[in-house]
Amino acid sequence: MRSSRSEFLDLPDIRLHIRRWGDPEAPTLFLLHGWMDVSASWQFVVDQLARDWNLIAPDWRGFGPSQWLDRPYYFAEHVGDMEAILDHYAPDGQVKLVGHSMGGILASLYAGIRPERVERLISLEGFGIAPMQADLAPERYRQWLGQIRQRPKMHVHPDRAAFARRLQRDDRFLPAERADYLAKHLGRVGEGENKAGERRHGIVWNGDPWHKIFSPYLFRLEESMAIWRQITCPVLWVAARESWIVKDFATRPGDWEARRACFGQVEEAWVDNADHMLHHDQPEEVARLIEDWFSRP
Repeated sequence: MRSSRSEFLDLPDIRLHIRRWGDPEAPTLFLLHGWMDVSASWQFVVDQLARDWNLIAPDWRGFGPSQWLDRPYYFAEHVGDMEAILDHYAPDGQVKLVGHSMGGILASLYAGIRPERVERLISLEGFGIAPMQADLAPERYRQWLGQIRQRPKMHVHPDRAAFARRLQRDDRFLPAERADYLAKHLGRVGEGENKAGERRHGIVWNGDPWHKIFSPYLFRLEESMAIWRQITCPVLWVAARESWIVKDFATRPGDWEARRACFGQVEEAWVDNADHMLHHDQPEEVARLIEDWFSRP
């Protein structure tokens, strides 16, 4: 297992943890984790990379060792953090981005907002969430007001072994040894609620519980599509054959194709025997796709 090193980036309103692997003089590649994930979960892919890379993987605000704000989070804040991270570690020229899920969504949005800054990107299962109709807004605001009345709670597990079994239950392609590793980084000692609603100490998810509070604002697909149309770099969409994301798109005929058409230079790749967390399930194949994509002229 390749060793990583930690450092912190102090921004005006937040302190972010940055995990790094490899030679700082090698080509730089940014690895962007998804919602309720942490930078350490890229370890399996990192171990399979054949080339020398300067790998930079932030923990988004409110996740892992990055600062927690103990209040609701808003998606645009991550876009601001992303620009600050890129400006700090790669102030000149263009950048190479790999993002999973929320990280892939952020990478794609940033590539449309700042097209001159992105050389190539890979989105691993980060194709945007399901569209929402305007008539959902009143009820969503009512639900949001109900949620923010009290601090959200995390489910508690008795120990890390139980947490690892939970990870395997949610992902049938995840081997036991990888689940054990993830349980050390995705879980932390803390207080939460068990299935009976009782307060207990144990292992809880390593993210600010306020991330569980959804935004009062609807996801406006049209805005994302307008940004995607501004992307000028080549984009690789990577999807897992057994992913619930792909199955969800199948319930909305034409949605996948409409989103894909917004990207001027886009290719697709599919990973077999993997669910949504494909970088956990098939890290060898994900690493191969990464190095193939970024080795192209």
